[in-house]
Amino acid sequence: MEDGRVDEEYTEDGTVNLKGKPVLRSKTGGWKACSFVVVYEVFERMAYYGISSNLILYLTKKLHQGTVASANNVTNWVGTIWITPILGAYVADAYLGRYWTFVIASTIYLSGMSLLTLAVSLPSLKPPQCLETDVTKCKPASTLQLAVFYGALYTLAVGTGGTKPNISTIGADQFDDFHPKEKSHKLSFFNWWMFSIFFGTLFANTVLVYIQDNVGWTLGYALPTLGLAVSILIFLAGTPFYRHKLRAGSTFTRMAMVIVAAFKKWKVDVPRDPKELYELDVDEYAKKGSYRIESTPTLRFLDKACVKTGSTSPWMLCSVTQVEETKQMLRMVPILVATFVPSTMIAQINTLFVKQGTTLDRHIGSFKIPPASLGAFVTVSLLVCVVLYDRFFVNIMKKFTKNPRGITLLQRMGIGMVIHIVVMITASVTESYRLRVAKDHGVVESGGQVPISIFILLPQFILMGTADAFLEVAKIEFFYDQAPETMKSIGTSYSTTTIALGNFISSFLLSTVSRVTREHGSRGWILNNLNESHLDYYYAFFAVLNFLNFIFFLVVSRFYVYKAEVSDSIEVLAKELKEKTVSNYVIPRD
Repeated sequence: MEDGRVDEEYTEDGTVNLKGKPVLRSKTGGWKACSFVVVYEVFERMAYYGISSNLILYLTKKLHQGTVASANNVTNWVGTIWITPILGAYVADAYLGRYWTFVIASTIYLSGMSLLTLAVSLPSLKPPQCLETDVTKCKPASTLQLAVFYGALYTLAVGTGGTKPNISTIGADQFDDFHPKEKSHKLSFFNWWMFSIFFGTLFANTVLVYIQDNVGWTLGYALPTLGLAVSILIFLAGTPFYRHKLRAGSTFTRMAMVIVAAFKKWKVDVPRDPKELYELDVDEYAKKGSYRIESTPTLRFLDKACVKTGSTSPWMLCSVTQVEETKQMLRMVPILVATFVPSTMIAQINTLFVKQGTTLDRHIGSFKIPPASLGAFVTVSLLVCVVLYDRFFVNIMKKFTKNPRGITLLQRMGIGMVIHIVVMITASVTESYRLRVAKDHGVVESGGQVPISIFILLPQFILMGTADAFLEVAKIEFFYDQAPETMKSIGTSYSTTTIALGNFISSFLLSTVSRVTREHGSRGWILNNLNESHLDYYYAFFAVLNFLNFIFFLVVSRFYVYKAEVSDSIEVLAKELKEKTVSNYVIPRD
């Protein structure tokens, strides 16, 4: 620092290289560094969706599992895939840092993919082929075969736990919040991040599922395994260009300290003047490469944790910044809960939506469409909507709202939730029509093919992609943006946690509805023979559930208080950067 000004050649957000030294802006970060990160994510998405998109068909056709069992096994695995990032984020923030956590986890991920390829390749690891219409009458997989297959799947879950919360965070870390141009790029980062990685998804939902259905599962799994190996090497090649945030210790421990201290001092009055609360010197934060945060009036009870009472124990006295970080994480919890139901809807894409496709006419001339390939329309719809949103919608809305994002992140999420309601209404009406045609052609009891083109399902897939362009992109950006600077990995893991719990909720609802609707001699809504089922009722139930959840979201979002950085426009941020020298929000340098 010279004359109170920060050297503009270095980043101002506290990012460093792997050795912990400040980094030059011109040599690191930006889209150049992000390109290595994006390449990995493209191939990782190809690997993940290459498995999940068609997994329900492998479980039914090769491992001979029924509709409910196979669907629940898919959603339980997907749920685990998305819940383990909490642990990965914890390890990154508390011990290894984002980079090294990612490197180790990606190696585990690759080993799981290799084992899975082996499991679908060796005849001894699969039960004998069976052509029965009701696969539950076929010879089931042995304990050893299931152990190897599920062992490989859940090894992937461990690997993705370390890669998922850190890869997008590493990408976002390449843009300096305190540089106007980089800040403007960061506002578009998550849109283009989703746009880029869904190319991997598109390849998985088209090429890979076709190979799996028509060529063989071995090649269908070997290709993404090879791609993943190459992408890890590409990520490592970008190491000299990456910017890194210093780890700040265990996030959960820091939050627990605040909550415990506040409850221990629940009788203590909070002084009206925030300056009387305990806070570390600004130089202490500079040494740690972190930020000092001013006290806010929300969740005032937690301010008791930083009231001075004579004790200096970290479980009795916390700094204002530590309390504010905890507040920020807790303020997001109601929003997190409101995203569980939409995540449950997403779980239907690779389970019941695909099973519906198996009952319909999939021919285009001599070409037979893999049911899972309709998931490509979710991807295409999302890609188109993201481009239109970023290039046109944002620019139009900025003129009216003066918000650099066009609309707020919560408004964008709300639009996605409304579209989810439309998705399930559409799915219910479509399924009702499919069942009527099945009855008219006498294929209900036999479970035979219904003489309708599989493309009748397109509207629900396309609408789901449109909903994702609003809700899923905004959700990732919201939880990253609103998390404290020292807790970004945990914040990002919020967005993966909601997907995990959505899948677990899907498993619970599917099992419960299947069981309850079969009571008292009823046929039930969800059977192995979908022509005898009533998925139209099940989807209508989801539409009602989405509507009630949207009402809940409106209530909790009404009371949500954004971080100051989110509501500041690019112009305001640029003005602040010009006017102030070193403040509590800019990291001083020695």
